[in-house]
Amino acid sequence: MKRFWTTAALWAAFACVATFGGARAEETTSTRWTLEPDGGIAWTDFSAARVPHNDHLEASGERVSTVFRYGVDEKGAFRLNRSVVWPMLRTIPNNTHASLTIRFDYDLPSKITLDGKPLANEKTLRVALNGILTVVSRFDADGKPVEIERRFFPSTTGPFVCERATVKNVGTETVALSVPELRDVNQTDPKRGVNGAYTTVAAIANPGDSTLKPGESATVNFAIQAFSEGKGEREATIDFAAEEAARVAFVSEIWSKLVVETPEPILNAAFAFAKIRASESIYRTAGGLMHGPGGESYYAAIWANDQAEYVNPFFPYLGYAKGNESALNSFRHFARFMNDKFRPIPSSIIAEGTDIWNGAGDRGDAAMIAYGAARYALVRGDEAEARELWPLIAWCLEYCNRKLTADGVVASDCDELERRFPAGDANLCTSVLYYDALLSAAALGRELGEPKETTDRLVETAASLRECIEKHFGRDVRGFETYQYYDGCEKLRSWICVPFIAGIDERAEGTIAALFSDRLWTKDGLLTEEGSKTFWDRSTLYALRGVLAVGATEKGLDKLRYYSATRLLGDHVPYPIEAWPEGSQRHLSAESGLYCRIYVEGLFGIRPTGFRSFDVTPRLPEGWDHMALRDVCGFGSEFDLTVDRADLGKLRVSVIRGTETYTTTINEGETWNFKF
Repeated sequence: MKRFWTTAALWAAFACVATFGGARAEETTSTRWTLEPDGGIAWTDFSAARVPHNDHLEASGERVSTVFRYGVDEKGAFRLNRSVVWPMLRTIPNNTHASLTIRFDYDLPSKITLDGKPLANEKTLRVALNGILTVVSRFDADGKPVEIERRFFPSTTGPFVCERATVKNVGTETVALSVPELRDVNQTDPKRGVNGAYTTVAAIANPGDSTLKPGESATVNFAIQAFSEGKGEREATIDFAAEEAARVAFVSEIWSKLVVETPEPILNAAFAFAKIRASESIYRTAGGLMHGPGGESYYAAIWANDQAEYVNPFFPYLGYAKGNESALNSFRHFARFMNDKFRPIPSSIIAEGTDIWNGAGDRGDAAMIAYGAARYALVRGDEAEARELWPLIAWCLEYCNRKLTADGVVASDCDELERRFPAGDANLCTSVLYYDALLSAAALGRELGEPKETTDRLVETAASLRECIEKHFGRDVRGFETYQYYDGCEKLRSWICVPFIAGIDERAEGTIAALFSDRLWTKDGLLTEEGSKTFWDRSTLYALRGVLAVGATEKGLDKLRYYSATRLLGDHVPYPIEAWPEGSQRHLSAESGLYCRIYVEGLFGIRPTGFRSFDVTPRLPEGWDHMALRDVCGFGSEFDLTVDRADLGKLRVSVIRGTETYTTTINEGETWNFKF
């Protein structure tokens, strides 16, 4: 934790950054929020030019998730309602979206009176985010002023969402505070629940009367919960102080692990926030811990892209036990569907593991799973887990091999966008993921003592596939020497970036030019397809990682600065989002894992090569003398990775584990093959 806060003192100087620390940037962003010394962000400007403004964010725990829809109106009053989701209270039909979801509109200050008078004339003073949504407002009741600080957060382990409102007398007279009884109990239609009726309770936990002298405070506790008597559940008794402390402790744990240290506070903070969203959205289902995208749609279920491909390879670096457990559990679920006839593994396993969804057919899911499982196993460095995962990885690779076309690339029905955009009979993304999986599987096989002919064949297959990718997909598109996304695709697509993440750089210059041209790059990141209005953050996040990985450091960093400031400090904060117009820019959780991988695998260039070894190809930007990844987990160790400028344009790279320091000096762009 100490290392994270060492940059905090710098943040105030960057509170209203338009040009990102004075460094060169091609775009600027209008920042609504500012960085706070405690690591959070705050919104304090409620002038007429800045309100009304509304936003939404998601926050989650093991048994509940909530989307806070909040804002400040033209009069300066704070407004909020909550969509609350209970992933394990399943509704009928028990499909992908069958989590009990209810929207609640409760306003505690409107219930409170001072000396028998209602509170009025609210003026919002501050809205802050640091894993908890905090709002401070001033009210008066017949001229007597109070300040109310409201703190909103989900329980880390229980099926409820909490609000704690601390009322402070900021006037000069003693006042009588009255908090009324509020207890709304409702039952859902038993015909619409897998386990019959579900009960929801929204209640103030501590109603009553008290007096507040000038400067004194009192806290009002409120929660919304749900339970299933059909599952043997009962209404929970809530210790609100303990629940708040648990949420604070969760954020503190996540912020103390895998800390990015750069000279640019916005990047450091954006990384810290992304770790929260990537890690909190894990649900304790009947089928074990399941990481879920969220967004009021996707819970108690896993996907070959969101979980296996996007976020699972990230968790071992973070060293978050629940994350690793959920990752291994997801691979176990996918392994249930291996079969001798090599029918496709389903794209998604839903309803706490009791059903599947494969409505888009084969999306290249086997390539996604093999890619993610092999990288996960290498970074984890746990031989027992790796041996368990090896049959799944081998099956997925064989499946892809059987899908090779006459041109030597992998056929699939579509891609992860599930026919929202055309993907032909064989798309670039699936073949690249298969290529990367072959290389990782070869390294994993060597660690597991697989026969040399097996691992050699994997490497040879990868080399052949790389040539086929170039021949089949490599094209001049719109004047750029880049890739056609599928045979016959005449438009630029955002996923032309994907070869970079696998080290395929033959067409790097033309592809980067295409990605950052006005045909694809917009103020919202990459368009999915030129000429469209649709953007999905996941392709922008892949592109930023890939562009840095192939060495276009300054171009990649310019875009990363812009993207990070927009998502962290702009008008829709504080996490990466899914898409627009679909989903209204939901804070789906795996995208935050992809954001973190920009740094781990792009900026620092880490690629696992064994249980105790990895390649590191750092990209230290111009104007930076130092960068570090602190408290990295993986490869059987916990360590720091630091990069500093040395003489003659070289880089000094160090791995620090306890009292041991391993250091080398390399040229920029070179790779250090490190082994503990």
